[in-house]
Amino acid sequence: MLDFLQKLFGKKSGPAATDNVVTAPLSDTQLQSIKAMATNRIEPPQLQVASAQSVGRQRELNEDTLFTFTSTIAGNSSNPPFGLFIIADGMGGHQYGEIASNTAVRSISGYIMKKFYNSMFSIPALPMDESLQEIVQSAVMEAQAAVLREAPGSGTTLTAGLVLGQQLTIAHVGDSRAYILYNEQRMEAATRDHSLVRRLEELGQITAAEAAVHPQRNVLYRALGQGESLEPDVVTMPFPVGGYLLLCSDGLWGLVPEDEMRRIVYEAPNMQRACQNLVAAANGAGGPDNISVIIAQLLS
Repeated sequence: MLDFLQKLFGKKSGPAATDNVVTAPLSDTQLQSIKAMATNRIEPPQLQVASAQSVGRQRELNEDTLFTFTSTIAGNSSNPPFGLFIIADGMGGHQYGEIASNTAVRSISGYIMKKFYNSMFSIPALPMDESLQEIVQSAVMEAQAAVLREAPGSGTTLTAGLVLGQQLTIAHVGDSRAYILYNEQRMEAATRDHSLVRRLEELGQITAAEAAVHPQRNVLYRALGQGESLEPDVVTMPFPVGGYLLLCSDGLWGLVPEDEMRRIVYEAPNMQRACQNLVAAANGAGGPDNISVIIAQLLS
């Protein structure tokens, strides 16, 4: 038997056979090679996510908060992939901006997770009695109340992406952004800034070039914690097949042109490196603000 094993494997068998074995993480090149050899279909369908954050080069306090969560249940009784991704940017110059962003993220994530808990984890799974848009809308209003209560006088942006299967629902208030990056390497904004300068641009009173350097480009007319009433933008769309969802604060998009952001994402060997390279690009451009970025991809 020993001779047979030696001939079969070309080496000694038994405990001594592992003495010279060396293990190491696969390189990005090896991972890409494996991915290229794999079949087109991924089983089970699942979400991958990466994130990065920096206080920037000119701030001492980080007023950004981000949140990522993904879940996959696969087997004879499966659930569609679930993901929740949020970025909030506490408003600079306001008292407790960092408390506002943290409160908003904890409130909206807690509300949505409680809503989905029974559907995801109960036996048997229970159907949802509300639409995704209704759930997200209510979650934003809960976050608004929490910010008014916990950080009065402050404010925060909020951009959230809720993924259930192939469906993506985005909730947005302020000037953090969500982008969709498509498989053909095209990038489009999925949100519109609730800023004074963006409104002037939409009305044709200033150009995009003028908006980029306008002294009031950071003035928002809509944010959590600013006034009792709030009208968040809530939209639903298919998750881009083979593409990405990118969320970021204005510390990124305000410094790095969109074409450069797109190039960085598609040239990076993986999503984590893409996030790190985006943050590095914003810091390389001066880093005057906090920087947060999340990238998610649906593999199916």
